[in-house]
Amino acid sequence: MGLAGLYAGTMTPTPLTLAPRPAADHRGFVLVLPGGGYAHRAEHESVDVVAWLSEHGVASGYLDYAIAPERYPTALDQVLTALAELRAGVHGEVTGPVAVLGFSAGGHLAGTALTATPDELAAVQARSAPGLTVARPDAAVLCYPVTSLVRTPHVGSRENLLGDRADDAALAAGLSTEQRVDAATAPTFLWHTADDETVHVSHSLGLAAALGDQGVPYELHVYPTGHHGLGLAPGSGTVEEWTTASLRWLREQGIGPVGDD
Repeated sequence: MGLAGLYAGTMTPTPLTLAPRPAADHRGFVLVLPGGGYAHRAEHESVDVVAWLSEHGVASGYLDYAIAPERYPTALDQVLTALAELRAGVHGEVTGPVAVLGFSAGGHLAGTALTATPDELAAVQARSAPGLTVARPDAAVLCYPVTSLVRTPHVGSRENLLGDRADDAALAAGLSTEQRVDAATAPTFLWHTADDETVHVSHSLGLAAALGDQGVPYELHVYPTGHHGLGLAPGSGTVEEWTTASLRWLREQGIGPVGDD
């Protein structure tokens, strides 16, 4: 079954929780998508992350996107709608780029939004409220992301996302982000640990290679060791450096405190 034929019905409202806006002048917004294998949503990858972003002058919020038994494309529709709402000022004024930041399966969801197809965008646009313009994010931070649903796949994410279509090889390939990258894909920051036993590091390596092939700017950090699901990785030594690196990278994309160079 092709991707275009899966859309029907009405849009699900976006369950977006906003973090307190930074007191200092700032630009842009980061939409956080926690992991959980499309079966649940990890609090330490949502509540804790938006608190950290706020502390560093970055406007943010997290989305309690649809999980099993809901299936593709519900969660992706919600992310694309939330991005359109943010750009339209539905949740308060946003000036500057809007990025997604996703962990694990939330990284897959962020990656599919990052590479949303014309059919996916058009389907959401057709069911959107007047005044909303549906588009891909302007940047993405992907943390130990699920990217491929066919190569060393995270089986749980694939089954929870696709349900009784989990054995549809063409659909799984069409939702593998490294196969969806094009030259219009936004700049991307990725990090992973080399010994991740849950989502193999090849997921980030494969997406980075695809981004490079298309000439898309990216930054990739592979840390020697660390278990899956580290989140902000407090007390983890080298891996915790990803937070500093990603804040610097977001500033380079025009997201964060104004004048913080």
